Amino acid sequence: MPTKIRLQRKGKKGQPFYHIVIADGRAPRDGKFIERIGTYNPLTKPADIKMDFDRALYWLQTGAQPTDTVRAIFSYHGVLYKNHLAKGIKKGALTQEQADVKFSDWLKEKRTKIESKTKQVESDKKGESKKRLDEEKKVNEARAEELAKKRAAELKAEEAKKHKAEEVVAEAPVETPVVEELKAEEVVAEEPKAAEEVAEEPKEEKQD
Repeated sequence: MPTKIRLQRKGKKGQPFYHIVIADGRAPRDGKFIERIGTYNPLTKPADIKMDFDRALYWLQTGAQPTDTVRAIFSYHGVLYKNHLAKGIKKGALTQEQADVKFSDWLKEKRTKIESKTKQVESDKKGESKKRLDEEKKVNEARAEELAKKRAAELKAEEAKKHKAEEVVAEAPVETPVVEELKAEEVVAEEPKAAEEVAEEPKEEKQD
């Protein structure tokens, strides 16, 4: 069975991280390997790929078969294109200088695309962050408005209760001792009159 270029899983559960390895096709996926030529982190955007380009090209040219994911990684970094140009040189379809120029132009274009994608990702992150902050601001404003309405309703209820209590106090009859005072004055006024009547009674004359 031919040599395989594949990914060997590392990392914690839910946080995969891979090594790009050269291994015997009969070996288990995460078993022994011949050589490690790079790493691949799919959690970052764009994915973080670190690879020994020359060793990857060497193993590809010696007949090692990459898996679909590794083939996509090689295509992304130009390993497959470099191998294609090398085959063209062997066939005499182009010279080494022409191949180098073609690959250099391809690298420039690829880097431009990667930089553009990176900027787009950063812009999207800022946009998402701004959107999240705006949503949080709206939620806080709505909450503050709701609290203000609730407080206003409580104040209104307290004011109505206070106003009602004042009306009850205003409507209550006021007891005044006017009648009792008048009666007391009449009694006082009548007492000397009775004394005068007693004084005016005629005295009986003594008979000798």
